[in-house]
Amino acid sequence: MDLYLQKKNALILASSQGLGKAIAQELVKEGANVMLAARNEEKLAEVQKELSKLGKGKISYKVTDITKPDDIKSLVASMAAEFGGMDILINNAGGPPGGTFADFSDEDWQHSFELNLLSFIRTIRESLPHLKKQGGKIVNIASSSIKEPIPGLLLSNTFRTAIVGLAKTLASELAPDKILINTVGPGRIATDRIQHLDRFNAEKLGVNVEEVVGKSLSNIPLGRYGEPEEFAKFVTFLVSGANTYLTGQSYLVDGGMVKSI
Repeated sequence: MDLYLQKKNALILASSQGLGKAIAQELVKEGANVMLAARNEEKLAEVQKELSKLGKGKISYKVTDITKPDDIKSLVASMAAEFGGMDILINNAGGPPGGTFADFSDEDWQHSFELNLLSFIRTIRESLPHLKKQGGKIVNIASSSIKEPIPGLLLSNTFRTAIVGLAKTLASELAPDKILINTVGPGRIATDRIQHLDRFNAEKLGVNVEEVVGKSLSNIPLGRYGEPEEFAKFVTFLVSGANTYLTGQSYLVDGGMVKSI
C-alpha cells in the first residue's frame, strides 16, 4: 500500500527515544521529512544520525522543552521555515510520575498539566496556520488509560483522558480545513517508560520486577509486550495519505489488554 508520505513534513514531539523515535523512523522509511524535538541534544543528534542512514527523507532537530511556550513557538517556526511547511503533527510527551491522590501537591498537578495537556494545546495552536494551508494530520499520543484508568497513575489518568476530549472537539472544528485528528493510546509497549513503571510497581508492592512483568503479561491476550515499531506503524497509517476518513477517534495498541468496549 502506498501511504503517500513522500516529501510530507512531520513534526514529532518527544522523539529522541521510545515511541516518538519509533514513529520518526517509520515516517522516514516512507520518505517523509521529519523534525525531531526533545530536551536532550545529544540524544537528538544520535537519532538524527541513525535515521539519516535510512536514506530517505530529510531529518532535522531542535532542542525543545515543551512545557515552555516560547520553545514551542520557536520549534514550529523553525520547522516551517526549514521544511517549507507542515503536513503532520505528532503530539507526544513523557509520562507523569506514578502515585495516588495523597502523593501529589499543587506543583505536581500543575507540571503534569503543562507537560501532558497544555503542551499539546500550544503545539496545535502554533501548527494550525501551517496545517490549514492544504490540510493535514494530527495524532496525539496518550495512554491505554483513555479507555480504562490505570491504578497508581492518577495524573496520567486525568490528563490523558482530557486529550481525548480535546481531539474529539477539534475533529469537528478542523474538518472544514481538511485536518484529521486522532488519539492513540499505547498499552504495554516495550519502552524505557514501561520499564520504569514496572520497577515502580515492584517497589511499591515489595516484589521483584519479574513478578510484576509476569502479572502484566497474564492480562495481555497476545502474551507479550508490544514493540515500539508495532505502535509506530499504526500511527504512521493514521497520518498517511491512506487515511482519508478517520478523525475524532481514540484507539488502543495494546494486544487486547484493555477489556472495555
